[in-house]
Amino acid sequence: MIFFESILAIMLGAVLLSAGARRIGVPYPVVLAVAGTALALVPNAPAIALDPELVLALFVAPILLDAAFDTSPRDLRRNWLPVGSLVVIAVGVTTVAVAVVARWLVPDLPWAAAVALGAIVAPPDAVAATAVLRRLRPPHRLVVILEGESLLNDATALLIYRLAVGAVVVGGFSPASALPTFGLVVIGSIGLGAILGWALVRFLAAFKDPPSAIILQFITTFGVWILAEELHLSGIITIVVYAMVLARSAPARTSARLRIPSYAVWETTVFVLQTLAFVLIGLQLRPILATLSPREIGAYVVIALVVLATVIIVRLSWVMTYQAIAKVTRRAKESAKTEGAKTESAKAEGAKSDGAKNGRAKTDGAKDGPRLASTAGSDGLIIAWCGMRGIVTLAAAYALPGGFPQRDLILLCAFTVVVGTLLIQGLTLPLLLRRLSPRDDRPVEREFRMARKLALKAAIATIGDAPSEAAEAVRREYDDMLAQTRDSDEFDTTQNQLRRDALAAARDKALELRSDGTIGDDAFHRLEEELDWLELGAAPRTVE
Repeated sequence: MIFFESILAIMLGAVLLSAGARRIGVPYPVVLAVAGTALALVPNAPAIALDPELVLALFVAPILLDAAFDTSPRDLRRNWLPVGSLVVIAVGVTTVAVAVVARWLVPDLPWAAAVALGAIVAPPDAVAATAVLRRLRPPHRLVVILEGESLLNDATALLIYRLAVGAVVVGGFSPASALPTFGLVVIGSIGLGAILGWALVRFLAAFKDPPSAIILQFITTFGVWILAEELHLSGIITIVVYAMVLARSAPARTSARLRIPSYAVWETTVFVLQTLAFVLIGLQLRPILATLSPREIGAYVVIALVVLATVIIVRLSWVMTYQAIAKVTRRAKESAKTEGAKTESAKAEGAKSDGAKNGRAKTDGAKDGPRLASTAGSDGLIIAWCGMRGIVTLAAAYALPGGFPQRDLILLCAFTVVVGTLLIQGLTLPLLLRRLSPRDDRPVEREFRMARKLALKAAIATIGDAPSEAAEAVRREYDDMLAQTRDSDEFDTTQNQLRRDALAAARDKALELRSDGTIGDDAFHRLEEELDWLELGAAPRTVE
């Protein structure tokens, strides 16, 4: 009973803190981090423990699927160079730097354990960054890079983490044998994720009842992770690929009646898991701090703060280095194009036009390649400062085996890095964004308007010249929606406001009829559901 009461108290506190965070304009992951820190210092707090082997599957799998489902493969392809540099190089350099610093500060720490610590704190979490960025409407390109990085760097870091933990367990590490294994794991995980996504989307489509379908969504998510782990593949990569395949296939097979509650349940689940992750790590730190002397606590805190500084400095250094390299490379290409154009123009008067055409062809071809091979200086600074760590770091630290070398120190370092980056970078990111004022060309709004216009035209064409009054009413409704798309940037018109006012009156009347006994609850709930669907159709059509 105490455990149940503790969970209820934790969730109530999380909801209240989240509501308070929204009122004061602070991203809720920052508030959760502070609450987790406070729990570590509360005496006689309840002891809640989970099996370390369960933690990654429980916390990471559903959150990762939720993020991957919303990721655009097209946008990732267009931004593959900056995303790839952050996913591979930034994570690798951070892991090595933290490992070296940890070994310097704690000489008796095994190299494999030091590398595990580096991999734990290496991957940034986009949840906190986008929680800040989306409120301030940043350029879409920044959100794409940060979300793509967060989605894929977890796989890189956790692959290194698994190799390092395995090296500690077996007592050795061989790069010659690890690299082929690494490659096979990546290829096998991609293949398994794609196959399971293709198969399970057809299986899930057979279930139309929302409660059953949503439960199966969670069962299959955990099942995909467990199967990948049993096959000694990467659960992270498998889940990411599985979710992307699912996202491409599921919309055509899922009804609105199922999709709306499903999205709501997943959003709630992600919030609950993030809350529990911060709380559980905070509760694990309390007994650790209780067993240490004040001198040992001071030494641990110093080490954790140095690791925090290393993480922040390495990310800033790499992003600035990438910016410099990209700038030099871009100038070299532009110079080469200019020299080529001069050579072509000097050959002959007749060949001049052909040379100009070739130059234009080359320019157009470059546009078809990866976009954002380099980003503006202000964009780079924002990306560098969006290095907040989150749930993957906490879950990976908690998942270390009980007898792992310096497990308590690693757990404290991971928690310090998460809380420190959320407080330092999370609270100052809005100021930086306002200061730099990056420009946004609003590509999502443009694409939404274009797609909405074409979709509505297709709907009107389907009705055709049907002569019935019902067809004419539907045609007028879609014509009205099409006019809104042409005439309004915010897609919210006087007509929609009138619809919302009318629906409010209809809802009041339904409540009155139930209150005076004219209708029973069954009839009321059926009418309520119909009014709910109408209200969704009359909602403000803005794009975030």
